[in-house]
Amino acid sequence: MKQVRPKKNLGQHFLTDLSIARRIADTVDACPDLPVLEVGPGMGVLTQFLAEKPRPLRVVEIDKESVEYLYEHFPRLHDNIIGEDFLRMDLHRLFDGRQFVLTGNYPYDISSQIFFKMLDNRELIPCCTGMIQHEVALRMAAQPGNKQYGILSVLIQAWYDVEYLFTVEPGVFNPPPKVQSAVIRMTRNQVSALGCDEQLFKRVVKTTFNQRRKMLRVSLRQLLPNAQSSVFHSPFATLRPEQLSIQEFVELTNLVAAELSAE
Repeated sequence: MKQVRPKKNLGQHFLTDLSIARRIADTVDACPDLPVLEVGPGMGVLTQFLAEKPRPLRVVEIDKESVEYLYEHFPRLHDNIIGEDFLRMDLHRLFDGRQFVLTGNYPYDISSQIFFKMLDNRELIPCCTGMIQHEVALRMAAQPGNKQYGILSVLIQAWYDVEYLFTVEPGVFNPPPKVQSAVIRMTRNQVSALGCDEQLFKRVVKTTFNQRRKMLRVSLRQLLPNAQSSVFHSPFATLRPEQLSIQEFVELTNLVAAELSAE
């Protein structure tokens, strides 16, 4: 079978450098003894090295042409090649409810959606590795006070420790993307509960960062229309969202929750 044609509508950029593919595959070794799910294997440049590891491997690919290629070139994975949309899958059925490592050369345009699905299934995914757009990786790993620090930083770091592992240049892809890429690893931290309403926590984080240049006493008026709210007189009132740690976002969420209950 001929090579798979990269499809722009699927955001496909096939990695061609085997040494980098092996390095990415080896990032899953930080979480040994767990099965692995690869998202978006394409023509299997990463798959071939993951398949060498002594653990169960399944791959999920939405592109029918790539699925046919994988069937032909990876016959021993035949029963573990899933031709579906990862974002629509029930992850509990993949390994009979067992935990697994998530990895892949993720499509740039849906990488954030993939990680939000990871967060929704964090009890199943203690470790996630892979390659994403460089700027997204910087945001995920950013600390408070950094201009890259934002929604993705807070929501992911609330539950995972994020490591920026290494940068990948555009020339090792077909076709080359217009930006740099980066390989990251996320490992589940020890947090079992945030200590606040988690849905409200998300709303507070998203609301404040959507107006990141504004002080919190301005951006939070969307959630607290009462101009006399005690939140607007708290120590957080004159701060901007990038100045808050995750724990401070938890404390702020509890203040907002108390005010909403009083109303």
